[in-house]
Formats: sequence, structure tokens, C-alpha cells
Amino acid sequence: MSRIGINRNKARLRGALGIRARLVLFALILVGPLMAERIRSLHHARAQQIAAASQEFAGIARHSADAQREVFASIEAVLKSSAYIYSSAAQVNRSCAIMRASLRSNMPWLRSLTVAGVDGIARCSTWPEVVDTQFNFSDRPYFKQAIATGEFTVSDYVFSRLSNLPTIMAAYLAPGETRADDAVILAAVNLDWMSKLMSNLGERPGVTALLVDHAGTVLAAPPNNADAIGRPMEDLSLLPLIAADLRNSQRQSGSLSFTADDGTPRAVSFAAIPGTSAQLIVSIDESRVSAIADHEIRNAYIQLAIACLFALLGALVVAERMIINPIRAISIMAKHFGRGDWSARLPRSSLPAEFVPLARAFYGMAAQLRGRERELRASNEQLTVLASVDMLSGLANRRGFQSRLDFEWLRAQQSGDDLALLMIDVDYFKMFNDSYGHPEGDACLARVGETLAQLADRVSGFAGRYGGEEFCLLLPATDTARGVQIGEMVRSEIWNLTVPHATSTHQRVTVSVGVAAAAPATLETVRDLLEAADAALYAAKRRGRNAVVEHGFVRSYDRAVSLSA
Repeated sequence: MSRIGINRNKARLRGALGIRARLVLFALILVGPLMAERIRSLHHARAQQIAAASQEFAGIARHSADAQREVFASIEAVLKSSAYIYSSAAQVNRSCAIMRASLRSNMPWLRSLTVAGVDGIARCSTWPEVVDTQFNFSDRPYFKQAIATGEFTVSDYVFSRLSNLPTIMAAYLAPGETRADDAVILAAVNLDWMSKLMSNLGERPGVTALLVDHAGTVLAAPPNNADAIGRPMEDLSLLPLIAADLRNSQRQSGSLSFTADDGTPRAVSFAAIPGTSAQLIVSIDESRVSAIADHEIRNAYIQLAIACLFALLGALVVAERMIINPIRAISIMAKHFGRGDWSARLPRSSLPAEFVPLARAFYGMAAQLRGRERELRASNEQLTVLASVDMLSGLANRRGFQSRLDFEWLRAQQSGDDLALLMIDVDYFKMFNDSYGHPEGDACLARVGETLAQLADRVSGFAGRYGGEEFCLLLPATDTARGVQIGEMVRSEIWNLTVPHATSTHQRVTVSVGVAAAAPATLETVRDLLEAADAALYAAKRRGRNAVVEHGFVRSYDRAVSLSA
């Protein structure tokens, strides 16, 4: 068989073994041996159940600790952002109002947010009673620690002196321009919410879950053990054991096995909450857990039969929801990026954690592509500007002037105003180049361009170099009489430059000016205006140059009078 045939067979096999098929196959491979092993090891299920329960609740403890960590991290972020907002808004004397307005309302883990000065007196709070009573925090250890360290600080279990409710307080220093302007942002944590996060730890008999501070006082507990909140935990001897296990280690979680005072074996999983002195402790009573295991053994055969069915269905559901749907959503987002819609985003809650880095990578790629698109657009705009400017005279080149002429033509059509166009040509310029050389010729054109630019600014016109020694001056809302008057100003300004031109009949550089003005409604196209101005220019040339001629009739000027001016 050829290599091409082998590759084709491999491609067909990959197509047949898609993600769904692989997960179903994996589920069958997993469940089949599991059934045989479960029947063989039925008498050993008690010990296995205890070990599985220990591992399960250790994992649940870690997840719950992660949830607690997220709450404290969120509180820290809120305090730091509020400190920044408060300090930044202090310059406009509206720091309290701005900070309140910026505070998110969907944070049930916070009872209140308060700002106190370094003297401990409350200045601003989401509870008006705190400010009205001039509440003083200066004697609180967490307040002193926040001022001393400037770091995020969390207190032990305390009772609110205002509401008499149990809580823990978080504090962060908001530096001001001077030491006297410093403030401390304080947050009262809702312990009821902390307990709700532990609700999944209170549903199994034999399991005790507590969130305690460094002294062993219970901060939060599942609803079935809510009466323990505010009291020391039953077995305080656990705290030294946990401290010894974590000593000289970078770990923040672990497990212990020990025998309780009543002689029952227990397994403990614990996890520290970073940034605080609190830790989550999950204790498993093995005797009660084994009683549940004994009951489960009797129902094992029924459960195994049901497990096979649910394993297959679960594999399909997991494949669809956890893999196929996220891949499909990311694919749709990538198509949006391909169409230039860089704002496309996926709700983070709709993605499994494993796909979040991939989505972030796509966001980063989109941001880079958007930045490069902006840079390319800016470069194109810069090139467009450069392509529309004559580098010698500094005026618009023919392309740039034509674009402006088209624009003013359309605007004049809408307004009904006249539009005047002056065609300006340097007289005897070829002979000037032959006599003085091209560098002097370029210098002459540059001076003419500079003069026209200055004059265009004075008369609200737009000047450009049309080509060679020919220039244009566009005059919006200008009739023929005014156009001729400005044309004479152009001729006079160039005359007054007194640039020597020995081969000219005038002995200096002069220009001829053709003037055409009309309302766009009277002409068919903008080209008609150009041709009219060009015809007037040639008429000025025929009149002996250094003259201004309007289209339709010739207005002569006494050269002797002009020369004596």
C-alpha cells in the first residue's frame, strides 16, 4: 500500500474517532473493568470508601478554600481600587461621592465600605450611621496594622460596635498627598456569605467544616453547624499540628490523620487563605463515614448498572458541554476576529477553566492584530498625506489639490455659492532654468509656493502646485470680481518678490493668472471650471504675461502703472 493510501486511512480513522466517540470509548473502558473490580473487591469497599471520602472532601476543601481565597482577593481588589479612586478624586473634593458611585452593587460578601482618616474618625461610608456617629477605628489592631504596613490587612473575628453583628474587617491604606491626607479604606465582611460558600461541605454526615482565624475562633461554617460561629473550635489541639505540618514548607494546604479524644479515628484536610490568618479545616469522622459505606455496599449492584448508563450519557454530555461547545464558541469568536470584529468576547462563565487560557490567547492575538491594524491605518494615512503634498513648494500637489477641488465643488453645489479658481503660471520659467540652473529654479518655485500659501491663508483659500511651474488657488464662496481682485494680489505679491530674471521682458520673475468663477449649478462638471481657468491663463499669456485675465472677457492692466507701483 502506498504512503498516500496509508495517510488517507489514518485521516478516515481520525474522522471516525472524534471527541464524542473517544469519550464514549473511554467511558466503556473505564466502566467495564470497574464493574468486575467492584464485584471482586466488594468486601474491601469499606476501607476504599473511607479513602475515597477523604480524598473527595480534601478536594472539596481545596475548592472551598479557593472560593474563600477569591472572596478575600476580591475584597483586596475592591479596597485597593477604592483607595485609588478616593485618592485620585480628592483633588476635586468629591472623593466620597465618586468612590460610592464606582462601588459595584453585586458584592454580597461586603456589609459596608468605610473611609477613615489616620485619626480613625470615619469620613465616608456606605452606612451613613458610621459617619453620623463619628465612629472611631483608631483602637482597632487591624487599623493600626494597615497604617503601619500600608498593606492589605484582615482582622480576626470581631463584633461590630455599631450593628453588634459578628464580622471580620479588612483594611488598606490610601496614601494622600501628605501624611495628614492619608486615609484607610475599611470593609466589613459578611460572614453569612462566607458560610454560604461552605454549604457544599455540610451535606454529608461525619464531616465537619470550619473557617477559623489564627486563634481557632470559628468565622464561618455550613448551615448545619451555624451555631459554632463565633466560638472556639472544639479541638484546638489541631492548630499546633497544622502549624507544625506547614512549618518550613511552601505549601498552603495539607492533610493529617489522628485519633480524637473520644478514640475515633479522624482525617483532617486544611487549606490556608493567603493574605489572612484564616484557614479552612475539614474533619472527617471515619466511623460515621464507614456506616454510610456499609449501606452503599448493599446497593452496589443496582448502582453499578445505573452507573454504566449514566457513564455513557455523561460522556456524551461532558463532551458536548465541556469540549464541543467551548470549541464551537471559540471558533465563532475567531470568525468574528477574521471579519474585523475585535470586540467579540466569550462569557467567562461559559468556558471551562481549561479553555480560559486559550480564550485569553485569542484575546491577546486580537489586541495585537487590532494594534497592528491601527498602526497600518495610521501609516496609510501618513502616506496619503505625503502623497498629497508637493515637497518642493510645501503646497498640495496635483492629486491633493484635485481632492480638495472635488470637495469644494460638492459643497458649493449644496450651498449654491460661487466657486473661483485661479490658474497661475510662472512666466518664462524654462528660460529662467536655462539661465540660472535648476537649483535656482527650485528655489524660485519654493518662494512662489511660500507666497501663495501665505496669501491663501489671508483670503481663506487653498493653494496647490498643479505641475511644473503652474500653481492653483481655490477660492470657495468667491465670485468673479473678487477672484480677479485676488488674482491681482497674486500677481502683485510675486512682482514684489523682485526675483531677478534677465531673460524676461520684465527683468524679474512674474506670473500670469487666469481666473474662472461660477456656481456649480451653471456648469456640468468640475472639469468645466478647470478648462475655463486654463483658457483664461492662456489668454493672460497672450496678453504679454504678468497679467490677470478672467474667463469670458479680458481685463487689461496698464503695465507702466503696475511697474511704477
